[in-house]
Amino acid sequence: QVQLVESGGGSVQAGGSLRLSCVVSRYTYSRHCMGWFRQAPGKEREAVASVYSGGGRTYYTDSVKGRFTISLDNAKKMVSLQRNSLKYEDNAMYYCAAVGLNALQTPGVCASPGLYDSRDSYWGQGTQVTVSS
Repeated sequence: QVQLVESGGGSVQAGGSLRLSCVVSRYTYSRHCMGWFRQAPGKEREAVASVYSGGGRTYYTDSVKGRFTISLDNAKKMVSLQRNSLKYEDNAMYYCAAVGLNALQTPGVCASPGLYDSRDSYWGQGTQVTVSS
């Protein structure tokens, strides 16, 4: 069974940095998207960033552009999210997700949050990030 395990969460002061990592095991899709999502208490899940397995294509929600960087290491089967200049608003549980693409889907679909609700998607258990002001 496919497993995604996040790590790197914790507590940090506003303005600080944290790097989240997600390791994927037993994943067999050759073309896929990986994304980071977050959910704060009382709020809906929000897509943060995503990346296509073929490289070179990354997508970010507006609130994190210029502060967060998503990267993919296919050899290690790991996706990371470097988060700088953290704000109190970044407080949330962060989840990584993976979804396979069929031959008809283009890399741009990785930016669609709804894609990660498909039956071909897999999710990690989440890692908590706490930013203090």
